Amino acid sequence: MTTPADPRALLRSRDYLRLLAIAAVLGVPVSATGYGFLALVSYLQQQLFTHLPHGLGFAAEPAWWPLPLLAGGGVLAALAIGYLPGHGGALPSVNGFKLHGAPTPAQLPGVVLAALATLIFGAVLGPEMPLIALGGGLALLAVRLSRRDVPDQAAAVVAAAGSFAAISTLLGSPLIGAFLMMETAGLGGPMLGLVLMPGLLAAGIGSLIFTGLDAWSGLGTFSLAIPGLPHAGNPTVGEFGWAIVIGLAAAGAGLAIRWLGGRLQAYAERWQRWRLLLTPAAGLAVAGLAIAYAEGTGKGSSDVLFSGQSALGPFVDHAAQYTVGALLLLLVCKGLAYGVSLGSFRGGPIFPALFAGAAGGVALSHLPGLPLVAGVAMGLGAMCAVMMALPLTSVLLAAVLLGSDGVAVTPLVIVAVVVAHLTAARLAPAPKPAAAPAGGAPPVPVASAGPAAAPTRHA
Repeated sequence: MTTPADPRALLRSRDYLRLLAIAAVLGVPVSATGYGFLALVSYLQQQLFTHLPHGLGFAAEPAWWPLPLLAGGGVLAALAIGYLPGHGGALPSVNGFKLHGAPTPAQLPGVVLAALATLIFGAVLGPEMPLIALGGGLALLAVRLSRRDVPDQAAAVVAAAGSFAAISTLLGSPLIGAFLMMETAGLGGPMLGLVLMPGLLAAGIGSLIFTGLDAWSGLGTFSLAIPGLPHAGNPTVGEFGWAIVIGLAAAGAGLAIRWLGGRLQAYAERWQRWRLLLTPAAGLAVAGLAIAYAEGTGKGSSDVLFSGQSALGPFVDHAAQYTVGALLLLLVCKGLAYGVSLGSFRGGPIFPALFAGAAGGVALSHLPGLPLVAGVAMGLGAMCAVMMALPLTSVLLAAVLLGSDGVAVTPLVIVAVVVAHLTAARLAPAPKPAAAPAGGAPPVPVASAGPAAAPTRHA
């Protein structure tokens, strides 16, 4: 597919219609695979943290239980990163959400294994980056298996469509996934709609597949939602003041997490020969933080472990059961575990940022003048903006996740997100270009990568 000077000519071309057809067809198997991946993660988490302790004769999960699991997960992640092609995928970026080229077929097993070792054993990272890589890699695999001469530009769009399909409903709506991909890739100009349309089509079909598989299997949709919130009224002047406070607080907390993750990433890359010791040690640190929180509050260690994807809704629903002290300890332990996981494991930064931001909003809602829903909305939007460096996607996430109440608090979220994003951009040091690992190619943006130039690192 070549790019004519007039985008309208491309829209009418047969090649573009074929590209849309390919995106629609790929949306079905890719989204089904993404659904299966999320179902597998959920199943294995339950087996390891619920059923296995019972099977060994424990009435409940022992306090020390996360220690051997996270150490074992660290060993598996280190093996996948150090010895399988592709280095287990891209390092989670500490300077904002990044997209990378789709993995080659040889790199896909390492990506999946590193992601599973991260997600099912309790490291504090989310599934969105592995899903994006999985969707793009499967789409490129389909292109290669077709044995047709596909130009790099068209292959890159097909890979992006596969990524769209894989995360079609993970963030609560296929529109958020499309917005995330658009803002991250930095696409713009008259070609924007043409590049995004195959992805939107694949995401829409993927959303239907997720819904159908949920109805058929009963396993769940695995999409983020916060139902049953109390009604949110119109914003007040005091709440706009809180938006500034929350934005500033999120910038400080998010930059501290990014700093910790960046330092640990630098050590991990510098001492790669010791990865089999460093990654399990990081897992033990995350487990220790979870145990400290559980012993100090009487709450479950799962509040600290995992990405927070499935725990966010229940946490907000039962926010009244948490004391201010428990919430502050949760913020400290979750934030430290988040930073350690960023520097050592493979996964995405979105869901831990949402959970930490919501926890901060719940804690601040104990102070005068800040309702719970407004605090949660501003907290998750502001923290997401700092960790992802995508302010528009962060606002949309907060608005969609809160349903009808999201419309009422959107002005507050916008203020909190803008303050957090500008403050973080002002205070954060300029990011250094990421160095490619030994023997690997440098990262290539997904908007311009093709199957012939698949990078060693990817999202």
